[in-house]
Amino acid sequence: MVLLAQVVGSLLGLLAVIFGAFGAHALKKSLDNEQLKSFEIGVKYQMYHAILLLVLSFNLNFDTGIQRYMVYCFMIGIVLFSFSIYALVLGKSKGMNMAFLGPVTPLGGLLLVIGWGLLFYNFITNLI
Repeated sequence: MVLLAQVVGSLLGLLAVIFGAFGAHALKKSLDNEQLKSFEIGVKYQMYHAILLLVLSFNLNFDTGIQRYMVYCFMIGIVLFSFSIYALVLGKSKGMNMAFLGPVTPLGGLLLVIGWGLLFYNFITNLI
């Protein structure tokens, strides 16, 4: 589980840098300001959680179900959240109706919230 968190965290970080550069340079000409801001939010959340996965992988043993579920929530949540934003923004810029992805973004966000809640719970149980 530690290795999985490290591999996924480093891959998501790598992709966040690539997507950030792509958004800042290649997409700047084809997206309006609102679309560009949405794309940037996806990149930021992806990078924040990539770093979090790496930090967790070096600090937790993942010996409890809570810790494993937390990491799965972060990994799946960021893919659903950020990648659905990318698809929605890029689809809209190309005139494609990607509205079916609309509910995916909040589902990814909910998984991120659950992941943070599990992290909080993990810390609280270690205090008590």
